[in-house]
Amino acid sequence: MSSPAPFVSRVLEIEKDWIDYNGHLNMAYYNVLFDRCADEAFELLGMGPKYAEERRLTTYTAEVHVCYVRELHLGDKVTCTFQLLDHDEKRFHVFQELHHAEGWLAATSEVLTLHVDMAGPKVCPFPPDVLANLQAMRAAHAALPVPERAGRSIGIRRKPG
Repeated sequence: MSSPAPFVSRVLEIEKDWIDYNGHLNMAYYNVLFDRCADEAFELLGMGPKYAEERRLTTYTAEVHVCYVRELHLGDKVTCTFQLLDHDEKRFHVFQELHHAEGWLAATSEVLTLHVDMAGPKVCPFPPDVLANLQAMRAAHAALPVPERAGRSIGIRRKPG
């Protein structure tokens, strides 16, 4: 498997129904954009819709941390990156960036995903072919710098007083 570093989605467009009463993209739809990118990357990894249908294996999101950096509006076009930071036999850790067509950063998303046997459902190991794809993507992404926002926690930072 050849893996671009990082994986970059097709151009995605902001839809009219996603705009909230403040006139910008509602926070929930940033996640939709990240998810559409992830679906494209999952297909490359061999974990697309056919994988779930034919092999009865899929992924569940365990944790997500989104940072909203800059507003998006109706008519904006974006691309999304997918950088595999780590994986083991049952999980993978991804960092995504949503970039406006002009190049500026709109949002980031850090995700921990579980591999699941749909019969349980229960967390289970990746089959050898998918694990090999994850290893190939991880090797391709290993030379990328760790994103500045990766590993952040949420909290109120107070100045020492």
